Order: sequence, then structure tokens, then C-alpha cells
Amino acid sequence: MFKNHDFEGKVVLITGSSSGIGAEAVVEFAKRGARVVITGRNGEALAAVAEQCRSVSPKGSTPLQVVADISKPNDCKRLIETTVEAFGKLDILVNNAGSGGMTSINNANIIQKYEYFMDTNLRSALYLSHLSVDHLAKTRGNIINISSLVATRPVAKSPMYAMSKSAMDMLTNCMALELAPMGIRVNIISPGVVRSNFGLAAGLSREQYEAIQQKSIQSMPLRRVGEPLDIANAILFMASDECTYLTASRLASDGGGH
Repeated sequence: MFKNHDFEGKVVLITGSSSGIGAEAVVEFAKRGARVVITGRNGEALAAVAEQCRSVSPKGSTPLQVVADISKPNDCKRLIETTVEAFGKLDILVNNAGSGGMTSINNANIIQKYEYFMDTNLRSALYLSHLSVDHLAKTRGNIINISSLVATRPVAKSPMYAMSKSAMDMLTNCMALELAPMGIRVNIISPGVVRSNFGLAAGLSREQYEAIQQKSIQSMPLRRVGEPLDIANAILFMASDECTYLTASRLASDGGGH
């Protein structure tokens, strides 16, 4: 499994790849010969990940770096156009970028919160997939959407994040049925709690996020939180030619938490 040539010459675009799961995944793809596109809002963080990718690439290939905010449609369009202009094709799209956090139903800014989560977590995946279809049809490529355990497991004061991920699951299944005749596979990976800065970026303090992680361990049969590499390995597996008969599938990489 996963020999260096597995993704040789494949063009892989992963959103939210300046840190966490996305960063780990692009490094693993680069290690196996893929030409990777990294994107996020933090240019300095992208540059650091790009150097990691270059250092492990069999040919020392430098990733394409695109600073973009995928909640903005124009940035999504620029991201796909820049990728195809640079490499001439697209083989794998991983819709990984997203935003979490707690939002009470009593929040005074509930509509604004709803729009923010839906734009960032759902509309971006919908629009990037739409923009990628013609390119993926040419390569018989695949789309992987990164969902969440909370898509199927309700959490108090987290309706916006949970709804956006639950909707992403249904979007994935509908796209999988529509795009199968074109040779495009569409699948979901559903992580549980993963050790990263995701919670900090969502506004939690380090103490709050560590408390959530420790509490989650008690409900996980494997008794540990996930590592970014755990999810990256699942992404590589689903994107590989070992899964050419797999579409509309949901892989729960959550330590048994579901």
C-alpha cells in the first residue's frame, strides 16, 4: 500500500492545508510523488507547509501555493483556475477547510452565524466541486469531503457546525450518484476529535479545547483522540487506485466514537 509511485504525477488540491489535517495530508501526498496545491488564508503558514512538501517530494517538487478564503466564491474560482493553469489538470479535490465553534440557539446574531458556517463549511465545498467537475471528468478523478462526527451525533450549542456537516454528507451522496457515470468518485471521511489547532481557531481557549479532548477520550473505544496523520492516511486510502470501486461511502475515522 501507498508506495511512492502511487500518486506520481497526480494533481491534488486540498483546502485548509496550512495546518492540521490538511497540512498533514498534503505532505503525505507530496511524499508519494503527487503535485500538490496548498491553500489557506495564512501565507506564512502555507510557505512553511510548502517547504515540508518540497523536502519530502521524490523530485523536490515545490507545491503551488494559493492564498485564498474559500468562503468567497471569487476566491474559489481563482483557486481552481490557478490550479489548472499551473498543472493542466486536476485529479483529486479534498474539501477539508472548515470552521467550528459553539453557537447557542439564543445567540443574538444567529442568522449571521448560520451564514458564516454554511458559507465556510458547505457552500465552499459545493462551489469548488462544481468548478472541478469538468476537470475531474477528464482524469476520472475523485472528490473527498471532510465531514465530522457531529454530522450524525448531536452536540448541544453546536447546531450550525453540525448542520453544515450533516448537509455536506447528503451533498456528497447526491454528487456521487450524479457524477458516477462520468467516472468521478465522491466520498466522505468523518473524523472525531483530532489533536490540532481547530478548536483554538474557533475561539476556544487552550484550556477549554484540552478539556474537550480529554472528555472525548472517555467516550472513544480506542481511548485516545485522533492525530492529523490518522485522517491523512484515510484520505490517501480513499483517493488511491485501491478504492476505484468506492463511491458514496462514509469512512468514520473517529476511534469508534460514532
